[in-house]
Amino acid sequence: MAIWRQTLSLVLFSWLCNSTAFAVILRTTEKSVWTNEFESIELTCLIESISTNNPRIEWKKIKNGVPSYVYFQNKISGDLEHRALLREPANLLILNASRSDTAQYRCEVAAIDDQKPFDEILISLAVRVKPVMPRCSVPEAVTVGSSTELRCIENEGFPQSQYQWFKNSEELPEDPKTSSKFYNSSYTMNTETGSLKFRSVKKEDAGDYHCQARNEAGWSKCSPQTMEVYDLDIVGIFLKVLGGVAAFIFVTVGLCQIQKSGYCSCKDHRETNYKVPQHDNRMDYTSPDEGHFRHKSSFVI
Repeated sequence: MAIWRQTLSLVLFSWLCNSTAFAVILRTTEKSVWTNEFESIELTCLIESISTNNPRIEWKKIKNGVPSYVYFQNKISGDLEHRALLREPANLLILNASRSDTAQYRCEVAAIDDQKPFDEILISLAVRVKPVMPRCSVPEAVTVGSSTELRCIENEGFPQSQYQWFKNSEELPEDPKTSSKFYNSSYTMNTETGSLKFRSVKKEDAGDYHCQARNEAGWSKCSPQTMEVYDLDIVGIFLKVLGGVAAFIFVTVGLCQIQKSGYCSCKDHRETNYKVPQHDNRMDYTSPDEGHFRHKSSFVI
């Protein structure tokens, strides 16, 4: 019985070895990789087992669900032409990576002499792009107690940039209540949109502000801009209102004087009185059709 078991084990071991030897098997060191823009990255496609001498190797780029060849019939093609190399055994080296290289890449190996003649492996590549200088908007002057908003945005970075505001070159905490220095400030910061909103501006909020956009590839910042804070000018507002009222009264009185002086007549010419001429006792007017008048008895030659 012991001899039979030993023989069976040897047969199974030999079968497994032969099965492995006649099957193409691929593996990779990393299924999800990244690199910064303009740098190089190698996608590994390692052939662990194969018996075919010259297997067919292909690489495909899959973006938005659509595959396209980048290595086909022993040459680089498509988006990576002149920017990639195939390295032994089947690794794909991408040179001078660009943001358009962000995609999934599939390594396919076909070995016609193997019992398992085909295998493939999928690798995800992300090309990180450093943010450009963000566009910052800071109000030049605001009054105490008013609300205002500072804005910061940039659209080139990948992954999407996060934003951080600085006042007088000092980083503002996302929550001012966590800092004794900014505890009394009323701002709220949105690190995803770059917005810095003040609910009620205080004198101590005045200063030089700048914003920094950053992601895994790097960071960039805009130039500092000054925000001045002024007290509410009650006297100035009162004088402006008083001046407006005085101007209105002056114009109204002037118009009244012009009307009283007769420079502006409000009567319609059609209302002018018209007097009907009186009849002459010596004449008897007839109808217009006659065109003559008659002598009366009192008329003497």
